[in-house]
Amino acid sequence: MKLTVETVVDTDLAKAWSAYNSPEDIVRWNAASDDWHSPRSEVDLREGGTFCTRMEARDGSMGFDFGGTYTRVIPQELVAYRLGDGREATVRFSQEPEGVRVRVEFDAETMNPPEMQQQGWQAILDNFGRYVEGKG
Repeated sequence: MKLTVETVVDTDLAKAWSAYNSPEDIVRWNAASDDWHSPRSEVDLREGGTFCTRMEARDGSMGFDFGGTYTRVIPQELVAYRLGDGREATVRFSQEPEGVRVRVEFDAETMNPPEMQQQGWQAILDNFGRYVEGKG
């Protein structure tokens, strides 16, 4: 099952692309709620390159690595990747009159209900938007 989340960020394409793909920025916005954070991120943004972002509860009670391999990269347009469990995701960037639309389509996993996954991914993307607009 494919799920989709998206946001429109009041910024330009270059800034949105950089903030979404730069480890220094990812650790500042990549969390679904205030009680989670991403203490580290590594990105080798090229086809065949890998990425890994550590996501942890701030109280240290749990955490996991979110990582995979890039399968397609078109600068300032598209990033596609395959997660370690074989699921795939595609992130599309498009400049529109009101800002940059970031649309993420991803394969659902089977451990959590689809609605919960969609809410979590949307919350992270909303955090990204607030960060890029300087509000987060």
